[in-house]
Amino acid sequence: MAAGRIVLEDLKPTDVSGRRLDFKTKALTAFVVLANVLGNFALSWGMKHQPTALARLSARLYSNHFNPWVLIGTSLLILWLLSRMTLLSWADLSYVLPVTSIGYVLTAILGKYFFAEQITWQRWLGTGFIMIGMILVGLTSPKTTAAHAQESNR
Repeated sequence: MAAGRIVLEDLKPTDVSGRRLDFKTKALTAFVVLANVLGNFALSWGMKHQPTALARLSARLYSNHFNPWVLIGTSLLILWLLSRMTLLSWADLSYVLPVTSIGYVLTAILGKYFFAEQITWQRWLGTGFIMIGMILVGLTSPKTTAAHAQESNR
Protein backbone atom coordinates (compact mmCIF):
# COMPACT_ATOMS: atom_id res chain seq x y z
CA MET A 1 0.00 0.00 0.00
CA ALA A 2 1.44 3.33 -1.03
CA ALA A 3 0.33 6.64 0.48
CA GLY A 4 -3.05 5.32 1.60
CA ARG A 5 -3.89 3.87 -1.83
CA ILE A 6 -4.13 0.22 -2.65
CA VAL A 7 -1.61 -0.85 -5.26
CA LEU A 8 -2.87 -3.60 -7.58
CA GLU A 9 0.30 -5.62 -7.15
CA ASP A 10 -0.35 -5.79 -3.40
CA LEU A 11 -3.75 -7.42 -3.94
CA LYS A 12 -3.96 -11.16 -4.08
CA PRO A 13 -6.77 -12.76 -6.11
CA THR A 14 -8.46 -13.83 -2.87
CA ASP A 15 -8.46 -10.20 -1.69
CA VAL A 16 -10.49 -9.08 -4.70
CA SER A 17 -13.00 -11.93 -4.42
CA GLY A 18 -13.18 -11.35 -0.67
CA ARG A 19 -14.04 -7.70 -1.24
CA ARG A 20 -16.64 -8.62 -3.83
CA LEU A 21 -18.21 -11.06 -1.38
CA ASP A 22 -18.04 -8.41 1.34
CA PHE A 23 -19.86 -5.91 -0.92
CA LYS A 24 -22.47 -8.50 -1.92
CA THR A 25 -22.96 -9.41 1.73
CA LYS A 26 -23.50 -5.78 2.74
CA ALA A 27 -25.86 -5.13 -0.18
CA LEU A 28 -27.89 -8.25 0.64
CA THR A 29 -27.91 -7.25 4.31
CA ALA A 30 -29.46 -3.90 3.34
CA PHE A 31 -32.06 -5.69 1.23
CA VAL A 32 -32.88 -8.11 4.06
CA VAL A 33 -33.40 -5.22 6.47
CA LEU A 34 -35.56 -3.21 4.05
CA ALA A 35 -37.68 -6.22 3.03
CA ASN A 36 -38.31 -7.02 6.70
CA VAL A 37 -39.15 -3.47 7.75
CA LEU A 38 -41.34 -2.67 4.73
CA GLY A 39 -43.00 -6.09 4.80
CA ASN A 40 -43.94 -5.74 8.46
CA PHE A 41 -45.08 -2.16 7.86
CA ALA A 42 -47.31 -3.10 4.91
CA LEU A 43 -48.74 -6.10 6.74
CA SER A 44 -49.49 -4.04 9.84
CA TRP A 45 -51.00 -1.22 7.77
CA GLY A 46 -53.25 -3.66 5.94
CA MET A 47 -54.39 -5.36 9.13
CA LYS A 48 -55.09 -2.10 10.98
CA HIS A 49 -57.01 -0.46 8.15
CA GLN A 50 -59.70 -3.06 7.60
CA PRO A 51 -63.35 -2.17 7.09
CA THR A 52 -65.18 -2.75 10.35
CA ALA A 53 -68.56 -3.22 8.64
CA LEU A 54 -67.86 -6.88 7.92
CA ALA A 55 -69.68 -8.76 10.64
CA ARG A 56 -69.07 -12.36 9.64
CA LEU A 57 -65.71 -13.84 10.55
CA SER A 58 -65.35 -15.64 7.21
CA ALA A 59 -65.90 -12.39 5.28
CA ARG A 60 -63.33 -10.61 7.46
CA LEU A 61 -60.74 -13.36 6.96
CA TYR A 62 -61.30 -13.29 3.22
CA SER A 63 -60.93 -9.52 3.00
CA ASN A 64 -57.79 -9.59 5.17
CA HIS A 65 -56.02 -12.06 2.90
CA PHE A 66 -56.83 -10.19 -0.30
CA ASN A 67 -56.17 -6.70 0.97
CA PRO A 68 -53.42 -5.23 -1.27
CA TRP A 69 -51.37 -4.08 1.73
CA VAL A 70 -51.51 -7.53 3.29
CA LEU A 71 -50.50 -9.13 -0.02
CA ILE A 72 -47.58 -6.70 -0.44
CA GLY A 73 -46.48 -7.28 3.15
CA THR A 74 -46.69 -11.04 2.81
CA SER A 75 -44.75 -10.97 -0.48
CA LEU A 76 -42.03 -8.79 1.03
CA LEU A 77 -41.75 -11.07 4.05
CA ILE A 78 -41.40 -14.10 1.76
CA LEU A 79 -38.60 -12.26 -0.09
CA TRP A 80 -37.11 -11.37 3.30
CA LEU A 81 -37.05 -15.02 4.34
CA LEU A 82 -35.46 -16.22 1.10
CA SER A 83 -32.86 -13.46 1.07
CA ARG A 84 -32.06 -14.01 4.74
CA MET A 85 -31.46 -17.69 4.02
CA THR A 86 -29.02 -16.67 1.29
CA LEU A 87 -27.34 -14.17 3.61
CA LEU A 88 -26.89 -16.86 6.25
CA SER A 89 -25.09 -18.99 3.67
CA TRP A 90 -22.69 -16.11 2.92
CA ALA A 91 -22.00 -14.76 6.40
CA ASP A 92 -21.73 -15.93 10.00
CA LEU A 93 -24.87 -16.24 12.10
CA SER A 94 -23.16 -14.12 14.76
CA TYR A 95 -22.86 -11.34 12.15
CA VAL A 96 -26.22 -11.61 10.38
CA LEU A 97 -28.55 -11.50 13.37
CA PRO A 98 -27.04 -8.46 15.14
CA VAL A 99 -26.52 -6.46 11.94
CA THR A 100 -30.04 -7.07 10.64
CA SER A 101 -31.45 -6.05 14.03
CA ILE A 102 -31.32 -2.43 12.76
CA GLY A 103 -34.70 -3.40 11.32
CA TYR A 104 -36.12 -3.26 14.84
CA VAL A 105 -34.95 0.33 15.15
CA LEU A 106 -36.48 1.30 11.81
CA THR A 107 -39.71 -0.49 12.68
CA ALA A 108 -39.97 1.45 15.96
CA ILE A 109 -39.52 4.71 14.05
CA LEU A 110 -42.19 3.75 11.51
CA GLY A 111 -44.53 2.72 14.33
CA LYS A 112 -44.12 6.09 16.02
CA TYR A 113 -44.63 8.25 12.94
CA PHE A 114 -47.09 6.22 10.83
CA PHE A 115 -49.16 4.43 13.48
CA ALA A 116 -48.89 7.11 16.20
CA GLU A 117 -47.57 4.54 18.67
CA GLN A 118 -46.48 5.90 22.03
CA ILE A 119 -42.94 4.68 22.63
CA THR A 120 -41.69 4.99 26.20
CA TRP A 121 -38.20 6.08 27.13
CA GLN A 122 -37.44 2.48 28.14
CA ARG A 123 -38.21 1.30 24.62
CA TRP A 124 -36.09 4.08 23.12
CA LEU A 125 -33.24 3.11 25.45
CA GLY A 126 -33.51 -0.51 24.35
CA THR A 127 -33.62 0.66 20.74
CA GLY A 128 -30.44 2.65 21.37
CA PHE A 129 -28.70 -0.44 22.75
CA ILE A 130 -29.72 -2.36 19.62
CA MET A 131 -28.15 0.37 17.47
CA ILE A 132 -24.91 0.31 19.47
CA GLY A 133 -24.68 -3.48 19.16
CA MET A 134 -25.42 -3.33 15.44
CA ILE A 135 -22.65 -0.75 14.92
CA LEU A 136 -20.12 -2.79 16.89
CA VAL A 137 -20.89 -6.01 15.02
CA GLY A 138 -21.02 -4.14 11.69
CA LEU A 139 -17.38 -3.13 12.17
CA THR A 140 -16.30 -6.78 12.12
CA SER A 141 -15.84 -9.17 9.22
CA PRO A 142 -19.05 -10.87 8.05
CA LYS A 143 -17.32 -14.20 7.52
CA THR A 144 -14.80 -15.45 10.05
CA THR A 145 -14.97 -19.20 9.49
CA ALA A 146 -12.79 -19.24 6.32
CA ALA A 147 -10.20 -16.91 7.92
CA HIS A 148 -10.15 -19.06 11.02
CA ALA A 149 -9.55 -22.21 8.94
CA GLN A 150 -6.64 -20.56 7.08
CA GLU A 151 -4.98 -19.46 10.33
CA SER A 152 -5.25 -22.95 11.81
CA ASN A 153 -3.62 -24.47 8.70
CA ARG A 154 -0.50 -22.29 9.11
